[in-house]
Amino acid sequence: MPRPVVGVSACLREMHSALNYHAANERYMHAVHDVSGAMPIIIPALGDKWEHADLLDRIDGLVLTGSPSNVEPHHYDTPRAAPDIKHDPFRDATTLPLIRLAVEHGVPVFAVCRGIQELNVALGGSLFQFLHKEPGKRDHRSDKAVPLQQKVALAHWVTLTEGGVLHKLVGNGRVLVNSLHAQAISRVAPNLAVEAVSDDGVVEAVSAPNAPGYVLGVQWHPEALYEEDRLSHDLFALFGEAVQAHARGEKRKAA
Repeated sequence: MPRPVVGVSACLREMHSALNYHAANERYMHAVHDVSGAMPIIIPALGDKWEHADLLDRIDGLVLTGSPSNVEPHHYDTPRAAPDIKHDPFRDATTLPLIRLAVEHGVPVFAVCRGIQELNVALGGSLFQFLHKEPGKRDHRSDKAVPLQQKVALAHWVTLTEGGVLHKLVGNGRVLVNSLHAQAISRVAPNLAVEAVSDDGVVEAVSAPNAPGYVLGVQWHPEALYEEDRLSHDLFALFGEAVQAHARGEKRKAA
């Protein structure tokens, strides 16, 4: 049986000579291939040029990647907090409709960093645009001056919801994660359940227990450490099980 196909969301980025490129971090591709056992393909940020239902028929899973850009706040009925916040409207127009269709039809979804924020917004939730300015919240942003490996190192603990997907996967109530982000979930979408919370009360993981298929989102970056960190590896393995089941015509829940 050929490998199942997993779509990996890309961003539209201006690169050299003012040309736009559809880009995604290669670590997602390696993790999907090596651990999830699937063939990753990049989903370009073509926005409303996509026939989203047609695309969904061609993939067995969806990975929503992290990114320096943020979901445009009009998608959750909030004004833009500052003019210099990075946005990617073409990615929004690609991923938000695709997420809703994937969840509805039981296509496995694994959402990382910006991806968990997209997942929450697509299903009716909202975001903090400046998390570090919120009362009682600390600064979750990375230090831009340090080397990459230091940026993506395990940084803080999260408390797992008892009986949740992650609690069952890990086997205890706390785990160390490599979370680095400027925005975060504010109002949790109605159909999502909180899976993990940081020590300052930030939602760090969610699932969709009532969805027909696998849905899991994490605010941290398992793709960066999947080769050395057990949880990071196991998250892609768990997603892979759901993808393999979908390719066989079965439905597999996250829980």
